[in-house]
Amino acid sequence: MSDEEEYGFIEEYGFISKLIGPKKRWRAYKARTKQLPENYRTAVEAIERYMMHFVPSDADSDASRFEDLADLFEQAAADGTSIRQVVGGDPVEFVEAFVQNYSEGGYVPARARKRLADDIERAAGQDAGNDDKTA
Repeated sequence: MSDEEEYGFIEEYGFISKLIGPKKRWRAYKARTKQLPENYRTAVEAIERYMMHFVPSDADSDASRFEDLADLFEQAAADGTSIRQVVGGDPVEFVEAFVQNYSEGGYVPARARKRLADDIERAAGQDAGNDDKTA
């Protein structure tokens, strides 16, 4: 087997992408979220934590899901869209609807739902562009 054939074989079965690809995508995602204003970053981190603990995962859909989350909040920050306008009144409902495009849902404890809602409330309260600071 030539080097080119061997490399194609390795890529076909995802060995290199499993070792290198997801790490690069994750680091790129984290770099993007660090550039967000603090309140948007707080919201993204709360959603990220919730998804990591309570949403079934696989490498490909996870990477896409997090990249799309970064896209959403980057665009919201650029447009001056408030966090509440992005996630609505129920952040748990928002996340569950958001992840339906990527994987099947799973059981989420009430404590985790409350933590997500509290974290988003705190982030939305810091949202300088938000006229409505109530839940």
